[in-house]
Amino acid sequence: MDAKRREVISYLFFGVLTTAVNLLSYLFFTKVLHFDYKVATTIAWIISVLFAFITNKLFVFRSHHKDKRTVMKEFVSFVAFRWLSYLLDLFSMILLVSVLRVDDLVAKLIANVFVVIFNYFASKFIVFKR
Repeated sequence: MDAKRREVISYLFFGVLTTAVNLLSYLFFTKVLHFDYKVATTIAWIISVLFAFITNKLFVFRSHHKDKRTVMKEFVSFVAFRWLSYLLDLFSMILLVSVLRVDDLVAKLIANVFVVIFNYFASKFIVFKR
């Protein structure tokens, strides 16, 4: 398998796992520990971003930098772009649901397509660039 295909497939695979980590964390904090949904959402987002950073760094983009300065730069950049993708997701949902009156599940699917594409290119060309 060529490098580009492997990278895209592994990005999608770990993206699915990141989504599962987010959902399972959210369910744990809301159903088991009875946290407020807003607090649970925030904690689940933090856990899933940490999981995504590690898997993207090691397995998707294969960035093997180990010096603290480079790893910290990658991490801060990764989190900043994930925050931007969170905002892209939120504003896409508002636009699609509130303005264009698209069904919220359909809107979430559409928004997630944009978010996944944004995250991939941000990670590939900015965060973990070679």
